[in-house]
Amino acid sequence: MSILVYILLGAVSIGAVAFAFVPQLLGSSRADKRIKALQGDIQANRREANVVRSRDDRRKQIQQTLRAQNEALGKAKRRVPLQDQIVQAGMKVKAAAFIRNQVIVGAAVAILCWFLQVPILFCPVFGVAAGYLLPKMYMGWRRKRHQNAYLDELPNAVEAIVRGVKSGLPLNDSMRLVAKEAKEPIKSEFARVLDQQQVGKSTTEAIQVLFDRMPLPEVNFFVVVITVQQQAGGNLSEALGNLARVLRNRKKMKQKIKAMSSEAKASAGIIGSLPFIVAILVTLTTPTYMVPLFTTTIGQIWLGIAVLMMSMGGFMMNRMIQFDF
Repeated sequence: MSILVYILLGAVSIGAVAFAFVPQLLGSSRADKRIKALQGDIQANRREANVVRSRDDRRKQIQQTLRAQNEALGKAKRRVPLQDQIVQAGMKVKAAAFIRNQVIVGAAVAILCWFLQVPILFCPVFGVAAGYLLPKMYMGWRRKRHQNAYLDELPNAVEAIVRGVKSGLPLNDSMRLVAKEAKEPIKSEFARVLDQQQVGKSTTEAIQVLFDRMPLPEVNFFVVVITVQQQAGGNLSEALGNLARVLRNRKKMKQKIKAMSSEAKASAGIIGSLPFIVAILVTLTTPTYMVPLFTTTIGQIWLGIAVLMMSMGGFMMNRMIQFDF
């Protein structure tokens, strides 16, 4: 009987010890699992926070770059120096030579008016107006043609850079390929960028030359993409590929706007030319009918008022048919 009691007491003691220590062992393994899981969650959260932080830093860099480029574009639109206007027109003359040509044109028009027996008071007025406006109009026409040629070739240049980057070439070698094989004026502009790099400037500083010489929104987009990629990294070929599509879509939209506004431009041209056509026809049919406009004081006053009103009307119609995009 006593042996049975001892056996029972031993079993109870073993059970008590097991009840005391086995749950702790099991609990410690569960606690270790929980700690490991918690550490994994903390590391995952830390990695996610680093990704979010890097994304925010990149977004801030992009915003700062875009803000700086927009400010530069606004300054470029406010007032452009004469030499910069000449460069943007693709003309290879100095500002002093351009001003000299303005003086020559003005003097020639004034002398021509004197030979045509225009009243002596109007000769210098017509000379100054023609000397200032005619060369400016010619430069504006050249500038518009130069910008159109630039924008026509820019998407092809961007796509060439994309193909070079995808094939494994560095950005500089891709731009060198554009400088060799692209059409003018893109060819010479990218060659100038490479020249800037050879004298020690970084890619970001050298690419800024494109925007300084041709301050257009499309060029601004290209400069921003390259600048952001150089500062924050990223997939350059994908970004430039998207930019090439955007540039082509903008070109199509401009062509569509031009087609839609062609009727208004034609109407403005016809309305603006009607007074001159009527004056020529009246002079041909009745030569003496309009002589008092040039020979009498009141006629000259009304002629000056008519020229002023025609100039204001032409300016207003020109502003109405201009569409910025």
